[in-house]
Amino acid sequence: MRTYDFAPLYRATVGFDQIADLMDRVLTTEGTQPAYPPYNIEKLDDDAYRISIAVAGFSDADLSVEVRQNALIVSANKAEDDTARNYLHRGIATRAFERRFHLADHVQVTGAAHVDGMLNIDLMREVPDALKPRQISISSTKQIQKDVVDTNSVN
Repeated sequence: MRTYDFAPLYRATVGFDQIADLMDRVLTTEGTQPAYPPYNIEKLDDDAYRISIAVAGFSDADLSVEVRQNALIVSANKAEDDTARNYLHRGIATRAFERRFHLADHVQVTGAAHVDGMLNIDLMREVPDALKPRQISISSTKQIQKDVVDTNSVN
């Protein structure tokens, strides 16, 4: 595996440390991400997303969905079953897990639903109006600004 040194990026830029940290995190944890539970990330619209996680065997009370500092944390902890069972084959994994998703700025979790063994988490990117592009109209006539005082009117 290649390792990248982001020190020159830190020395030559201001305010891009989050991008460098994200790249560093992705590259260092590339092979260590657990495969359990399987999940899908779906783009529903230009600003709408859905994360679907297969959580067969877990109830609503066993699952936890939390947003903390631009991170979506989904975890599950199944209570121990007190009844003695004799499995001939045990293929359904109900072990505890924690899955983290890093959310971009202005991405909000709008809801979560547990249906048919799938945990669906809906996300929406809501960019504030102050950050959206706006069109400036161009007029062909020269207008005097109200803050500028005309020299003829003062004298």
